[in-house]
Amino acid sequence: MIAGALAAALAGFCIALASVPDSRRRVTLAFAHPDGAALADAGWTAGWLRWEAVRWTFAGAMTLIAQLVGLPAALALPAALLPSLVIRDRARIARERARRELVRIVSSAHAALRAHAGLVEALHRGVEASDDRLARRPFARALSDFALGASLDDALTRAGAVERDARVRESLSSLALGVAERLPSDRVAELMASLADRLSHEGNLDDEVRARAGAARTQIVIMAAVVPALALYLAATTPGVADTLGSPLGRTLLVPVAAGLEVTGFLLSRRMLSSVLR
Repeated sequence: MIAGALAAALAGFCIALASVPDSRRRVTLAFAHPDGAALADAGWTAGWLRWEAVRWTFAGAMTLIAQLVGLPAALALPAALLPSLVIRDRARIARERARRELVRIVSSAHAALRAHAGLVEALHRGVEASDDRLARRPFARALSDFALGASLDDALTRAGAVERDARVRESLSSLALGVAERLPSDRVAELMASLADRLSHEGNLDDEVRARAGAARTQIVIMAAVVPALALYLAATTPGVADTLGSPLGRTLLVPVAAGLEVTGFLLSRRMLSSVLR
């Protein structure tokens, strides 16, 4: 009961924190949130304090549910990681979409260069050709820095240095090198064309790999669901299993250990698959 009361108090505090309106005067902290990059890529704009309020409100609700069904409260604490998994998955989808849009931006800029536009104007047209926020972000940042007085090669280099996607960094670095070398417009157009071809080829290769890995993703989900489903079936049909899982030994040791192993195996499988798809 004490754990349930603490969880309810924590959830109430987090809800109150999430409902506080943003102040114009913010305190700047030198703090990098573990989900910071994923929140930015997924489009979360409410700040990390409200994100933590959402996470711990969810964890508090799961703790109350665990108390109601007679499970240890500590078993529900890993539920605070579930919102992070969801937001990181959404960020991954957004990055994949941005990679496809990157080809459109570079191709549109190449077409503008072939139409005898300058590189800056070509980049503007490339940015305008896409409505994807992540794909536009590095080019828009570079053009903004250039408009504020920075040299174009420095603006491209700085914009690429803060991007997580290696393809974006390499593309901007190649353009910055071409600008620094004072290449003529036709050579810059050829450079842009080679970048577009390479990005298109890598995108097609990614699509093929992800299509072949779709079966592996499905197998991971099925394998993760088989063990809990089997445990529920045995608990419902075999009184001895239900008594064991409902005993103090089952609630304090067997169920928490099984749940921990299940979650660990699922996360490791997803990490291994994601490392192949990068």
